[in-house]
Amino acid sequence: MTKANGIPDSQSDTLHRRGLMFILSSPSGAGKTTIARKLLTADNEIKLSVSATTRAPREGEVDGVHYHFVPDAEFDRMVDDDDFYEWAHVFGNRYGTPKGHIRNALKEGQDFLFDIDWQGTQQLYQKDQQDTVSVFILPPSIAALRERLEGRGTDAPDIIDARMERAKAEISHWAEYDYVVINDDLDDCFHKVSEILHAERMRRTRQTGLIPFVRELTE
Repeated sequence: MTKANGIPDSQSDTLHRRGLMFILSSPSGAGKTTIARKLLTADNEIKLSVSATTRAPREGEVDGVHYHFVPDAEFDRMVDDDDFYEWAHVFGNRYGTPKGHIRNALKEGQDFLFDIDWQGTQQLYQKDQQDTVSVFILPPSIAALRERLEGRGTDAPDIIDARMERAKAEISHWAEYDYVVINDDLDDCFHKVSEILHAERMRRTRQTGLIPFVRELTE
């Protein structure tokens, strides 16, 4: 527990900190979604950002858990009121990240995981760069990426060809990210991503409890 002034009490040595928005991006098949799921399972201090969408719920999806399902008119209003960190058209529907809940939770030290592409990442940086940490996951080779996509057994060859062309375009944006990790071994890649998250939490600028703590040390 932490006192209101940010100084830890006798039961904890954890200083209050500001939360962060942790972005994972990769071309399809590079392992982003698998690593995101592992991170959410292993780390109880981070939760998945819940997007708003104009598409209808699929069977088993729960409003507020999987997505915030909103009608087009409501989405239009949120766009006009600048209520999104980022939003985009995806396969005929719109998806966006609402600001309000996330901004309040960041102040309380809650971290959020974003599984978004380079365009969404750019929008997040423009709206709130100080709270954003981005990681781009690369495949070990183009051949390995195609092999992974073919191994899924869900797409026809022409769809895989299209995904590969899109992957090359997405990979070209690697230099816009804070960190780049090559996923040649899933466990090793997950370990590196976890280390990045833990290190970013310890940044001096995020340790909002440090000032009162150090002041008490020097009084």
